[in-house]
Amino acid sequence: MKRNYIFFNLFLCAALIPCFIGGGCTKRFEDINTDPYGLSESDLKGDFALYGAPFSQMQLGVHLFAPEWQYQLMQNLNADIFSGYMMTPTPFANNVNNSSYAMMDGWNNNTWVLAYDNVMSPAQAVIDRAKKEKYANFEAWAMILKVLSLHRVSDVFGPVVYTNFGKINADGSVTYDSQQEAYTAFFKDLDDAQAKLKPYALSADSAKIFKNFDLSYAGDYKKWMKLLNSLRLRLAVRIAKADAAKGKTEAEKAMSNEFGLIENNEDDFIINSKTLNNPISVISNSWGDIKMGAPIESYLTGYNDPRLAKYFSPATDPAVAGQYKGIRNGIDLPNDQLYRKLSNVANLNTRMPMLTAAEVWFLKAEAKLRGWAVPELASVQEAYEKGIQRSLAQWGVEGQFDAYKNSTAKPAPYVDPFNAANSVLAGSPILSTVSPKWNDAGSADQKLEQIITQKWLALFPESQEAWTEQRRTGYPKLFPVVINNSGGVIPAGQFIRRINFAISEKETNQAGYQGAVQKLGGADNIATRLWWDKP
Repeated sequence: MKRNYIFFNLFLCAALIPCFIGGGCTKRFEDINTDPYGLSESDLKGDFALYGAPFSQMQLGVHLFAPEWQYQLMQNLNADIFSGYMMTPTPFANNVNNSSYAMMDGWNNNTWVLAYDNVMSPAQAVIDRAKKEKYANFEAWAMILKVLSLHRVSDVFGPVVYTNFGKINADGSVTYDSQQEAYTAFFKDLDDAQAKLKPYALSADSAKIFKNFDLSYAGDYKKWMKLLNSLRLRLAVRIAKADAAKGKTEAEKAMSNEFGLIENNEDDFIINSKTLNNPISVISNSWGDIKMGAPIESYLTGYNDPRLAKYFSPATDPAVAGQYKGIRNGIDLPNDQLYRKLSNVANLNTRMPMLTAAEVWFLKAEAKLRGWAVPELASVQEAYEKGIQRSLAQWGVEGQFDAYKNSTAKPAPYVDPFNAANSVLAGSPILSTVSPKWNDAGSADQKLEQIITQKWLALFPESQEAWTEQRRTGYPKLFPVVINNSGGVIPAGQFIRRINFAISEKETNQAGYQGAVQKLGGADNIATRLWWDKP
């Protein structure tokens, strides 16, 4: 991290955040009812440039590409670390920070604020305008991106402002949806978007008016319908423990839809900024503030996984030069140099995978394992192995698929090159023993561990989804933090379940915040489980 950025941000947090639209200053939610893009009827002619401009912002905003310091606060210093993918070598705040469960509200506020600023506000503005102008395609696109972004916010905090966005109560507050209410609304909005987009997807003559603004599918309606179905399937599996009947219904609806799912890599939903580097690459390779995590080192090296060199670069520290070496979460970092030459995240260029064929096949594998109707799928194993194959193909190493799917290798012990107290040695109860080769004789839970472990590896570098799935299922097995600075909130050996509500909401939407805590169903702290996160 550029040090002046993070401390500058923390200093200004209280002063500036209340001015953001949707970031907690509830009296300004009404601003979405005025068009921030100044669109007029004449703008809707020709190439739709002004109408489409918000879509690039929304797509880039789901996984914030720039400025990099904002992404670092929004996701890198929470989900990137909590997922087990990465760890910082920098002892921010003398090691008392998110990585050791001492939550930095000034950092984590960005997860809320930036999603509302960069996605929710422009999406609602487009939806409102599109309804007036009767452009159902633009309305549908905005609704899909709104669900894609806000389910991620809900999966961090729990209750969110969704159905009441822009609706200010008499006391100036805005009411939150419980997470269950939000998920119900997500499914309803996907239904609405699907109905609006279907005529365009069925028409061979539909002009690709969205082509110039679409950073993923070049305006291809059919691919957007596949994304919608795949997103529905993701959310349906997410709620399997909380509401199995609803999850089954929504999953089967997604899997039986005429437009299908993202099942092949050419349909992957990958946001390509075209000009901006993926911020993770910058934070890791230019700033040196994020490195490989110890858990993913254990799995990738133990499996001799062919994606290892695609995900990370070898360490350059003389003690482990040429090896792939990560850092364990929540350790005592004596300075900001000792671990700085361990493995960086590989250069991800301008692309960020957000929902891929590999994920969809693992979702289908879990759906089949749960006994849900999965069309034309012979077995759980078939979907599991297709998930592995699609991931290897995505990263250009498909040639090693046969060897990998038959491997009985196990995750490797983790050895800290500088402090043995941080190591996880062979035989440790926190070291996984799961292998890539499918075990058809295993229990349902053992099969789920295999599915989620390989799904976790395939989701990289999308840590938000990886962290969410790890919380929901308990897999893959990760290493607990070494130093737990939660003050007893998180019991020793256990893991963070959520992030505290945004400080901007506590300051400017007090009544709404109090209602959100009630709907959360527990204390506003990092130990309270979300609605879908059942033991």
